Parts: sequence; C-alpha cells; structure tokens
Amino acid sequence: MWCMPHPQKPEHTLVLLDTEGLKDMQKGDNQNDCWIFALAVLLSSTFIYNSIGTINQQALDQLHYLTEQTDLIKSKSSPQQSDVDNSANFVGFFPVFVWTLRDFSLDLEINGISITPDEYLETSLALRKGTDENTKKFNMPRLCIRKLFPKRKCFIFDRPGDRRQLSKLESIQEDQLNKEFVEQVAEFTSYIFSYSDVKTLSGGIRVNGPRLKSLVQTYVSAICSRDLAFEESAVLTLAQIKNSAAVQKAIAYYEEQMNQKIHMPTETLQELLDMHRTFEREAIEVFMKNSFKDVDQQFQEELGAQLEAKRDAFVKKNMDMSSAHCSDLLEGLFGHLEEEVKQGTFYKPGGYYLFLQRKQELKKKYIQIAGKGLQAEVMLRKYFESKEDLADTLLKMDQSLTEKEKQIEVERIKAEAAEAANRALAEMQKKHELLMEQKEQSYQEHMKQLTEKMEQERKELMAEQQRIISLKLQEQERLLKEGFQNESLQLRQEIEKIKNMPPPSPCSIL
Repeated sequence: MWCMPHPQKPEHTLVLLDTEGLKDMQKGDNQNDCWIFALAVLLSSTFIYNSIGTINQQALDQLHYLTEQTDLIKSKSSPQQSDVDNSANFVGFFPVFVWTLRDFSLDLEINGISITPDEYLETSLALRKGTDENTKKFNMPRLCIRKLFPKRKCFIFDRPGDRRQLSKLESIQEDQLNKEFVEQVAEFTSYIFSYSDVKTLSGGIRVNGPRLKSLVQTYVSAICSRDLAFEESAVLTLAQIKNSAAVQKAIAYYEEQMNQKIHMPTETLQELLDMHRTFEREAIEVFMKNSFKDVDQQFQEELGAQLEAKRDAFVKKNMDMSSAHCSDLLEGLFGHLEEEVKQGTFYKPGGYYLFLQRKQELKKKYIQIAGKGLQAEVMLRKYFESKEDLADTLLKMDQSLTEKEKQIEVERIKAEAAEAANRALAEMQKKHELLMEQKEQSYQEHMKQLTEKMEQERKELMAEQQRIISLKLQEQERLLKEGFQNESLQLRQEIEKIKNMPPPSPCSIL
C-alpha cells in the first residue's frame, strides 16, 4: 500500500493497493487468485486489471473465472431485494473497472477505421447472436463482466523501451523511454487523478483512513473464517466500531462543555438544565456526524442513556457543591453564636429572645450572600434542625417567660417547621417536574435529529439507487443497440424491480 496526498483534490489521500500477480505457479491454487481479486475489488474505488498483450478469449475467460466467483462476495440483501439480480447489489459498491493492456502491439482499427481503447474494450465484450453452446460459452464471460462492471475504461501501453532498457527501467530517465509510452502513461494517470472517486460502501458510507483499516481487518478475518457475507459483514463491523467511538466522542464533548461552561453551584436547577439541553443537543449532533448504520438506534439509545446519567451526575455534583459551600458559610457565620451559647451568654432572663434576635440577624446575612446555589434554604433548615435541642434548652431555662408563652413559642416553632417541610416537598416536586420535562425535551431532540439524519440517509440511498439504475440503463441500451432484445429485456425487468423496491422505512427510538 502506497499513500500520498491527492495531487488534484485537497484534503484527499490517494491510496495505491498493489497485489501479487494472478496465476502464480508457486501457489498453484486458483482459490488464492479469487481471494486476491475479491480483496482488490472490495477495497478499491477504481479497480485496475493489468494484463499483457491483447484482449482475447483466454484473457476474458480468466477474468470471467474471477468475476464468476461472486459467491465469495455476498452483499446481504433485505427481503425486498430477494428477487432482484444480485449484481444490482454488487454494482452499488463495486469499483470502476479499468483494463490496462501492457506491451500492446495491435493497430487500433476496425475495417480500416481507427478506434479508441474504450471502443476496443467494448468490441471485445460484444456478444454474438445465437443459442448454440459455443455461442453461450462465448457470451457468458462477456455478459458477466458487463453486468458486474457497467462502468469501465481501457488504456493501452506500448513497450516502454527496447529489450536492453527493460532490464534497467528504474534507472532510466523518462526522456529515454518510448515517447508514445510516456504519453500513454500521462493520459492514464490524468484519468486516475481526475475521475477516481472516494471509496464508498453501500449506503453512501465514505471510506477514510481508520475505516480502511477496519475494512482490511474485517475482510481478511472473513476470508480466514469463511464468513462470506463480506460487504454486509464489513459495514456492520465498521458500524459497531465507529458508532461506539461516536458515542464516546459525543459524551467527551458533552462533559468538556459542561465542565468548562457551567460555574457551580448554580442558583437554580433550571439554570443547569438549560445548559445541559444546549450541550446535549450539540453532543447528539456530534454523534450523528460520526455514526452510520445504527441498526435499531442501538447506539443512539446508549448515547441517550449515558447523557441522562451524566446529567444526573452533574445535578448531584451541583447539589453537593452547593451543600458543601453552604455548610462552610453556616459554620463561619453561626460559629461565634455557638461559642456565646457555650459561654453561657444567653442563660439569663430574656436570653432566649436575645438568642433569637442574633440568630435572625445572622440568617439575614446568610440570605444576602450570593453564590450559595440551590441548596441554600435546605442547608439552612438542616442547620437549624440540628440546633433545635440548643434552642429548646434556652427556651426552657428562660425564667422571664411564662409557661403559656413558652407553649405558644413551641407551637410557633412547630408551625414554622411544618411550613419549611412543605416548601421542601414543593421544591422536590418542582425538581421532579423539571427533570421529567427535560427528559421529554431530550427525547424530542433525539427524534428530531434522528429524523433529519434518516431523511439525509434516505436521499443518499435513493441517489445510490439512481446511480445503479443509470449504469444498468446504459448497459441495457448497449445490448439493445447490439440487437440482443432478450438480454436487454431481462435487464430492463431487473431495473424495474429495483425502481419498485420500497424506500427505507423510518424507525422510532424509544
């Protein structure tokens, strides 16, 4: 494998995959050739078939043998596609076929009229009329190649130099080579640079470096295990790897944004949930951008569950930070008051109300301090509850109060506590409602982005289907022009079946 920045397309990489030659005498195994052919076809966007000399029956038979082994390359179809010729599935991800003929010595002409290399290829693939066995054998490899590679190209190359030069080609300067050969190479490379597309899998999945690595590993593993659903297996394996990574990437983005943008503790839960909603939406966008073929929305559901867990963790962290901060403030503010109690300052007639006065003054100061967070009232109530015994002792020991006055004060304290408990209950209910509302918003956001992505994928699949139909229509027109009505009609029927295939149906995420 040789990689280089694409000379004409910015931010693209040109990858050359070179295989060992076919018909290796040392291997002595045609199966080895089939695997090489399968890998080359599956991995490339432009498949260059390099042979020596002219296109003859032997060359076509050899290529036919390889293409005939399409049972090695199975593209698992949906039930709706079961009655469609399997070549329709192959065309969707098979590469452009380029036949290069080295050391070509024929004059390119028919009946004295010059023809192009492409016309030479099409002439070589032309069918014969007839129904006898010899005609069937003649047509079979040509039909197979035409059906699997409807988009094809041909280049011819003269010998690059004389016999003495051929043994030291690597050290010879370009201007010493056969001029026609140099021009032919320039034309060939110009075509490859200009017209070789990005490798795309079925469903419009564009292959990049990491995906190419996964494809190679998956295909080789499939060969070794004889799991022959190559393309489907590769896409699903690739989807598993990339969708799992997409979930982690989205979660990492969410955590980074929440940690950077939220200043805890927040004054209200709503403030935190508003931030969560923003970054959740953006995290879902990150996932959608980096995921594909998420069957049954398995990974999107996982993302939703992880985002909800992360949200709950941030809510808890926010409350814990507020609680800790408020606890420190209360200890600082009320610490001196507790010292006075220990020193007996309030153990005297009128001491209880003096204690309450000081307590209210400190409470007012506490309320006025900003940045306490949403646990401010809860922590104040808990602090006062923890000092109830102290206040009760001062009330009982205050000799300036009558028993009736003390009883009234006890009732007032009970009423105040009940009111605080009701407020706490109402706050808990409000928190629950906010979280439920946010959960519904989260669901709607997932559905919105899923619907948008599915619509985009539907358009891409329809475009892919149209591309397949267009290529098959071109082949059907060629057959019709050549006078092969039956073959043309069969291809037309296949095209109609592809057209009538139902579009991808939408799915719901629960």
